[in-house]
Amino acid sequence: MAALLREAVDSGEYASASEVVRDALRTWKRRRKLEALELSELRRLIQEGMDSGPSIDADLVFSRLGSKYGAMSRATRKPK
Repeated sequence: MAALLREAVDSGEYASASEVVRDALRTWKRRRKLEALELSELRRLIQEGMDSGPSIDADLVFSRLGSKYGAMSRATRKPK
């Protein structure tokens, strides 16, 4: 890590090692804040889903959709 820090300064990307460290800490702080916000949003969305009412079995839903669109497809086919 020290070599990467020196490389960033030597390349002119940063003026000093402390600048590299400050930038790294700012990035780390932003990432932690973003992760906390994402977790909070995920929890909110889960709760919203739970509050939206009873669930429906996915197999039943897909079965109904298959029947509905299968029938529609058969109805629109032209006889040969």
